[in-house]
Amino acid sequence: MYEPIRTKSVHTLADDALRDLPRRTREEELDIRLAGHLTALLTVTDELRVLTPDTSLDTAAAELAAVVARLSGHAPLRAEPSARRGGAGHVASLHQRARMLAGNALSVATSRGDEAAAQLAAERMSAHGELVPA
Repeated sequence: MYEPIRTKSVHTLADDALRDLPRRTREEELDIRLAGHLTALLTVTDELRVLTPDTSLDTAAAELAAVVARLSGHAPLRAEPSARRGGAGHVASLHQRARMLAGNALSVATSRGDEAAAQLAAERMSAHGELVPA
């Protein structure tokens, strides 16, 4: 005959380990994702501010930083932009990337129900969309 199993199964051990992990709500997960998308958009905006100084980019960067701070509870870390690369092609690719990031943020903000963040993301998407060559 077989000897009875005297240890807990792997599945029981895994369930015990998962029970001890902190859980986040869907809203908390969406806050984290939205803050991440907006922080990435802020980084690209800072890069564009160095390459093409414009007051609208300064205003957008301040608004993005404020929304990220509201979502995450602390001011976003901001990298020092590098002005090594230049040219119209690089600037156009940055605008294209910013438009994509704003679209991602708009999607998450809409799913989360955050009207202020959705409006900001839509504005940034529109602003960068006008500057992306077709």
